[in-house]
Amino acid sequence: MKETIQSIKLALQDITSIKDLEESAYLQDTRKGVQNAIVQRRKQLEKEQQLLDNYLTMTEFEAAILAEDEHALICGIDEVGRGPLAGPVVASAVILNENHQYKGLNDSKKLSSKQRNLLESQLLKKAHAYGYGQATVEEIDHYNIYEATKIAMLRAIEALPVKPTHLLVDAMTLDIDIPQTSLIKGDARSVSIAAASVLAKEYRDKYMRELGERYPGYGFDKNAGYGTQQHLEGIKNYGILNEHRKTFEPIKSLLN
Repeated sequence: MKETIQSIKLALQDITSIKDLEESAYLQDTRKGVQNAIVQRRKQLEKEQQLLDNYLTMTEFEAAILAEDEHALICGIDEVGRGPLAGPVVASAVILNENHQYKGLNDSKKLSSKQRNLLESQLLKKAHAYGYGQATVEEIDHYNIYEATKIAMLRAIEALPVKPTHLLVDAMTLDIDIPQTSLIKGDARSVSIAAASVLAKEYRDKYMRELGERYPGYGFDKNAGYGTQQHLEGIKNYGILNEHRKTFEPIKSLLN
């Protein structure tokens, strides 16, 4: 008696490589449902392989550092919130665990909310160490957003329970006595920086959702403080908050 198509679909999920799929006896089954299931499984495996290939590419900087010092503690650092009109700038510092493989990890801006949430959960459970740092609205207005971003990053490093031996920093050079490498678009080039990007964004988005509960009408739960139409209308209707950046337009002009 032939296996049912449904049972074959389940069996195909146990095949974890394209090579094994091509050697499967199921290829000889001429039923359309089976052939469609094989095509679907091939697409899934190809997508998974692409994710693994991308992940391997994004470990090149870490691999180069570990080749010189196999005991190196490599810390990725990234920030979120440089552009919004409200809220702090938040940075995260992450030291990944050995033999890490966070499938799909990438620049947080390229991930869906569901993907970020899943990756955050995995990182908080498995990462060797992580820390967060913030620069307040007052500090942003006093120093400027660039300097405030560096302050947030340094605070994130200070919050780590261990001291890293090498920093991979997204597009910044920090005043700190730890060897560092600054990478333009680092959140899309290094898994360590990408991990920091995800944790920082999830942390800040939660902060802004909570702020939105205190101050409804600005849409902080949706815009995270960026200057969307809803946010600008909120400023017009309800006024400027302490959480707004007074040196950012159009708030600066409205105050003047």
